Amino acid sequence: MDKEKYLTYILEETTKILSIDSPSGFTKKAASYVMQEYEKFGYKPTQTVKGGVICEIGGEGNALFMEAHMDTLGAMVCDINANGSLKLSPLGGMNPNNAETENCMIYTREGKTYSGTFQLKNASIHVNGEFNKTERTFDSMEVVLDEKVFSKEDTLKLGIMTGDVVCFDPRTRITESGYIKSRFLDDKLSVGILLGFAKYVKEEKINLPRKVYQHITVYEEVGHGGAASIPDEVTEVLSVDMGCVGEGLTCSEHQVSICAKDSRGPYDYDVVSNLIAAAKNANLDFAVDVYPYYGSDADVALVSGHDVKHGLIGSGVYASHGYERSHKDGVWNTFRLLTEYLHN
Repeated sequence: MDKEKYLTYILEETTKILSIDSPSGFTKKAASYVMQEYEKFGYKPTQTVKGGVICEIGGEGNALFMEAHMDTLGAMVCDINANGSLKLSPLGGMNPNNAETENCMIYTREGKTYSGTFQLKNASIHVNGEFNKTERTFDSMEVVLDEKVFSKEDTLKLGIMTGDVVCFDPRTRITESGYIKSRFLDDKLSVGILLGFAKYVKEEKINLPRKVYQHITVYEEVGHGGAASIPDEVTEVLSVDMGCVGEGLTCSEHQVSICAKDSRGPYDYDVVSNLIAAAKNANLDFAVDVYPYYGSDADVALVSGHDVKHGLIGSGVYASHGYERSHKDGVWNTFRLLTEYLHN
């Protein structure tokens, strides 16, 4: 297997997908891009009514449903302040502490776009004596538009209104030392990995030992991405999402994380055991962890009533839901775990 070829492709695709704004509910452009990428390889992807992308990539029987999500955190305009700035309501778990001073784009219903910055109200330290003491909340912060506006009426004249989507700059960087830094690696990094796996299966003419579907979901960050569209023949759902890195856990950004349990409960014992065995067999750098504050598309599949086994893996990601960081090593270990898991 040509490591450089597939790793380069995964990182290139991840970077491209990160550049397409796609918070939950605003994913059409990202979905269109992913559809086209599958089609380049000769696959025949379909789009769900909800807006996700499903692609059968080969094999027969005992179907496995791989899932990753392309929707991200973001925000929505919920009011226009008297001074013309925007009040936001979060989409998903966007934390205002992590978004302070971030550049953003506002997409109007008329197709116009405007730029701005998410700031604390009265953000000048030389003026605001309470700057350090003020709690960062969506009530205490605002989007300052890069337009000449001084009133609510000025902003309304631009065509901006309640319900417009606000997308934060991902600020993607890949360092010479192999670190991948960006907002929304959760979970666009895994979308890149699944596309890399689809490329591998097609170009290496891999005969998969079971049928494999890939599902790129679009509502994971708001809790129902994996709740539907699972074919009846599927017996197992494997969510490929971010692996948690932090105090109390063993995973690093250089490893693939295998989740044994998250906040919703344990993953299927046999699936977890088989993933561990596959990682050991391939001499991969991996960790097994229990995630304290986490839920996945695979969890949602079971909650919504699907009779399937489920598992969760992912490249280690630090600073989740903030300015996240992973590493090429973690990406490669995750990709290799997928290939080994389906090797025989």
